Amino acid sequence: MARLERGSLVVGGRELLERAPPSVALRRPAVVASPGGAAFLGATAPAPSSRHVFSLGTLARMLSKIKGTFSHIEDKEIPANLDWFGWCTWDAFYKSVNPVGIEEGLKSLCEGGAPPRFLIIDDGWQETVNGFKEVDEAFIEQTVFAERLIDLTENDKFRGETCKNIGDHVKKIKEHYGVKYVYIWHALHGYWGGVLTTPDAMKKYNPQLVYPVQSPGNVANLRDIAMDSLEKFGVGIIDPAMIYDFYNDQHSYLSSVGVDGVKVDVQNVMETLGKGFGGRVALTQKYQQALEESIARNFKGNNLICCMSHNTDSIFSSLKSAVARASEDFMPREPTMQTLHIATVAFNSLLLGEIFIPDWDMFHSKHESAEFHGAARALSGGGVYVSDKPGMHDFSVLKKLVLPDGLILRAKHAGRPTRDCLFNDPVMDGKSLLKIWNLNKFSGVIGVFNCQGAGNWTYPVKENAHVPTTVCITGDLSPSDVELLEEIAGDDWNGETAVFAFNSCSLSRLQKHQIMEVSLSTMTCEIYTIALIKVFGGFVQFAPLGLVNMYNSGGALENVTSTGDCSEITIQIQCRGPGRFGAYSATRPEICSVDEHEVEFKHTDDGFLAFDLSHGSSQDNLRNIEILYRAS
Repeated sequence: MARLERGSLVVGGRELLERAPPSVALRRPAVVASPGGAAFLGATAPAPSSRHVFSLGTLARMLSKIKGTFSHIEDKEIPANLDWFGWCTWDAFYKSVNPVGIEEGLKSLCEGGAPPRFLIIDDGWQETVNGFKEVDEAFIEQTVFAERLIDLTENDKFRGETCKNIGDHVKKIKEHYGVKYVYIWHALHGYWGGVLTTPDAMKKYNPQLVYPVQSPGNVANLRDIAMDSLEKFGVGIIDPAMIYDFYNDQHSYLSSVGVDGVKVDVQNVMETLGKGFGGRVALTQKYQQALEESIARNFKGNNLICCMSHNTDSIFSSLKSAVARASEDFMPREPTMQTLHIATVAFNSLLLGEIFIPDWDMFHSKHESAEFHGAARALSGGGVYVSDKPGMHDFSVLKKLVLPDGLILRAKHAGRPTRDCLFNDPVMDGKSLLKIWNLNKFSGVIGVFNCQGAGNWTYPVKENAHVPTTVCITGDLSPSDVELLEEIAGDDWNGETAVFAFNSCSLSRLQKHQIMEVSLSTMTCEIYTIALIKVFGGFVQFAPLGLVNMYNSGGALENVTSTGDCSEITIQIQCRGPGRFGAYSATRPEICSVDEHEVEFKHTDDGFLAFDLSHGSSQDNLRNIEILYRAS
């Protein structure tokens, strides 16, 4: 139960805010099923304005916890563009972001015992929590962006002539290099600097040059060169009433010359352009709806990757978009950004993974951080792609991600931090490892990453930027770090697991809640396959690991069954190949066969069973494995 009395916000008997001014009010929605289960904290201003800053009171005793979360910010400042924050019980919070989905998660927050501590909902204006130091106040900022009229200035705009020979390029890429699908990259408003407004060919779209105005809260936290340029020179955008025609003309042409889909970038610029178009929310909705309608009409599938779309308007206006970038760009020449990138995509996927398939961005396979990035992409649950220059590839990395037929071993969900990582700082506290979990059909997977030592980063990184510090950290890992193991376990699982470490090739047997020690230095990682040990025929303890030469080995397993009785049992497995198949087997098998051909196998004292899967003739590259046991 939340209440606001004499300037104090009290939730569940604990004071969260004090000295709130009279303009702050607390209201409960009538639609909440459980009385007192949720409430809205807001404020009123005496007069309308293009910018309001509301004080909510002092956070006092809770301030140190917030600062700990953002300790990498210089002078202990809270980022000026922090969009929302909330308080809830540990279990209620995690249920709200795990793969059961948003609807079930919200039910758990509002009806399952303890209510949320407080929640801020965006109803069409941009809220931010302003930066503050020590024991200052918390604020909500409301900004309506003003339009500035400046003379037309020529700058980098989309030019139609760049597409003249695109069909020839697409044909060559597909026919000469064997690439199956080709996507074209463009900006939401045409090109990164917008469209030209003067050519006759553009007149039917009624384009105009407008000048973005950035939020004071955003620029107080970070200056962005690209946005500063657009603010100075303007950006040419299409009339929202004509934007579908523009997309349809562009996409129908691309489709006609063999392009299979598009990656649409810089979507968040719309939040700075709402003045004169009905506001930023309405403008974004019109653009996003037109984009999705054009994609559906002109391409065979939902062939769209959203990019730079973390603003709330884009997230909640994307009703059909399936894939969205979850991070800042991969920056190969900026050493302070590598570990931060992995931490960022994992934590961002807590929210984005409920709405999109998170895209953890491209990386270079021939780079000092390639193994680090590659291992993370294998756990992401999304696509994997690299931005290598032609001929600059490290296939020893790529072959751990992609099978010869181009298939990746994709996990079931979006990769997310484990529970015990949620309120740690895996980049700057000098003591925390980052653990990312996911599920496959028959196993769990945990990646452990040392992301420490990035230093106080700035963007863009300066020439004298801090060089990452190498630090060795020891932490622990447990099979219980993988959420929802019971979802794949079935009724016949007693909690026993086989834990296979990818880099060290070590195999351990652990009960679900047992722990093991992990030690890693900065920008190194280890991936653990958590296979469920089951008893077959009453005498065989067995757990398939999958392709142990791949980062996400369990992603190769498609089916596991058995036939036989208490005297003889055959375990039948469908596994993608080629590669090195591995399993935990407490008992040495009699015979191992692949596609009805007996193969040589290795079985060690720790229970590790392994043999090779050769290239097969089947179109889907599935190998049919049979492992025969006889009771002694």
